[in-house]
Amino acid sequence: MGLISNGTTLFDNGSMASGLGGSMISIKKQTASSSSTISFVHGTANVDLSSYKEYMFTFNNIHPQNDATQFMVNYSTDSGSNYNTTKSSTFFLIRHSESGGSYELSYKTGQDLHQSTSNQQLTVDSDNNSDSGQSGYLHLFNPSSTVMAKHWISRIQGVQTSQHSMENLTSGYVNTTSAVNGVQFSINSGNIDSGDICLYGIA
Repeated sequence: MGLISNGTTLFDNGSMASGLGGSMISIKKQTASSSSTISFVHGTANVDLSSYKEYMFTFNNIHPQNDATQFMVNYSTDSGSNYNTTKSSTFFLIRHSESGGSYELSYKTGQDLHQSTSNQQLTVDSDNNSDSGQSGYLHLFNPSSTVMAKHWISRIQGVQTSQHSMENLTSGYVNTTSAVNGVQFSINSGNIDSGDICLYGIA
């Protein structure tokens, strides 16, 4: 029996309904503990990247080991042997200081990619104070397609090292018709000290 609130189905048969009219199917949760990388590889440890047309990764208080570091993602088409897919992307940053004295809304040309195999930056200068973290999500669309490029959208809110509230908006596409069967998250310097990354399929 489903849980319904004000005419909207919130849970149905153990699955949480998403705001887009589908259901979020929990696939895998990984918890960082001084982890150099966190990887989700199709067919490994119950990870499924082929049954759904849309996937969502959620990030809960991702805490970097080092200060002023960048949370990053890359994709694999060879089951995690390499994370070096060709990508093009955009990157917007919104921030406001704790003191209220500075603010910014800007397109960041240094964080976007142009047919690059480098890691895609998802945050800018993340703070590593004990009470700081980065939380948000990344949607990946139809990764198992062998016809279309693979699009993603990411939105992450966190604390910047200069004590700003910081929202990072990133989107782009993996420019390949090969199936994307691995997704890897990392920090550009040091480890992911702590935090949870969860993978959901959108049915």
